[in-house]
Order: sequence, then structure tokens, then C-alpha cells
Amino acid sequence: MSERTLVVVPTYNERENLPKLVELLLSQNAELEILIVDDSSPDGTGAWVTETATREPRLHLLSRPGKSGLGRAYVAGFQWAIDHHYDFVVQMDADFSHNPADVPKLLASIRERGADLAIGSRYAGGIRVINWPLNRLILSVGASYYVKWITGLPVWDPTGGFKCWRRTTLESIELDTVQSNGYGFQVEMTHRVWRHGLRLTEVPIVFADRVEGTSKMSKKIIVEALFMVWGLLIQNGFRRSPQK
Repeated sequence: MSERTLVVVPTYNERENLPKLVELLLSQNAELEILIVDDSSPDGTGAWVTETATREPRLHLLSRPGKSGLGRAYVAGFQWAIDHHYDFVVQMDADFSHNPADVPKLLASIRERGADLAIGSRYAGGIRVINWPLNRLILSVGASYYVKWITGLPVWDPTGGFKCWRRTTLESIELDTVQSNGYGFQVEMTHRVWRHGLRLTEVPIVFADRVEGTSKMSKKIIVEALFMVWGLLIQNGFRRSPQK
């Protein structure tokens, strides 16, 4: 039986981006499927997915009753993937900051290197970010060094949200106990993989700022991530290395 891949895409008011994104994703691989996790977007995102899925069996919708955060959306999507027995799970944004053409690279990396998690990295081997203002780039790069300094996590882009997981990895890290919900969610998930001694690999990607819609970044999300990092250090017994 061939290995099955699911791309999980959380959405809130992403109706403008989805038609082209879905088209490009489905063209990457005839076996690839997509799960849109929509938080009852008022712009009709969920309605578009429901209607399109009647013609495209590889497109699925998981509709949630309200906007409850990025982390909760991903956890719901990951659990759906586990319940439906997919072998690989890709997570990505709906705003084209992550290039659909890079999905095969993540899949190839996780297969060829035997990794448990492949991270699409903006900063491994240099900075590859397009159309960001300088202050946001400094904030992002600084956050990466901050995470590495506090936790010891040996990843150049710990806050990145473009990843490919083995289902067995997701099954092993107790999704129902994940605490963070904003961009700190990305750090917490990667830290859990690393501290349990699982294998990480970074795949260089080019990151472009969104074309349509509005960013979900906020001061609350930044503050949550700053404090959450110290919680990860405590959870790991103040070790800056994986648990034995």
C-alpha cells in the first residue's frame, strides 16, 4: 500500500487565497490530500471548501465553531490525520508565504534522511525572506537565537510553521497536552520532538510575505512565545539537551 500524505492548512478569512493554493498543492502529487481546518470564517472560506470538495475528493474540511487559535487548529488537524491513518502530515500557511512547490522537498527529506520531523527553514544556511520590513525580520531572527539560547534547541528556524511530520511522531508527543496556541506552538512542538530524542532535519526554503489577507501576528502572541520558552526549559528539567 502506498504511503498517504495529508497537508493541513488552518484558515480564518482565507477565501481569496484558497482556490489557487488548493490547485497548486494538488498538482504536486497525485496521492496528496488536503485538510482545511477552518474556524468558521465569515468570508465564506468553509463554504467554498465544502462546495469544491463535492468535485475534488482529495480536499477535506474540518470546520470548528469559532476562532480559537493557530495551535488548537493544528492539534485538531493533526488528530484528524492520525484518526484517518495518514503516513505523513505537512503543515503550512494558507497565505502563500510557504511555497506549495516545496512540499515534495520536505517529503523527500523526511524519507531520505530518516527524520521524524522535517522543518522548512528560512534561516538554515542564510536568510531567505522576501518582502518583510526590517523590524519584523530582526524580531524573527532574534527570536530564533533567543529560543536556541534558552532551550538549547539546535534548530535555525524554531518558529517556522512549514513542516512535515511522520504520523508516528505526532502520536508520540501527546497532542492533548500541548499548551501554547500562538506562534509559540511551533517552538513547543519542535522542542518536544527534540527533547524526546527524535530526529530533526531542516530544509532550506524561501519565505515570502503574504499577498492577500491580513497577518494574524499580535503582541499577545509574541508575549506568549517569550514566556513559553522558559516553560519548555523547566519541562526538560533545565537541561539544554535531549532527555536520555
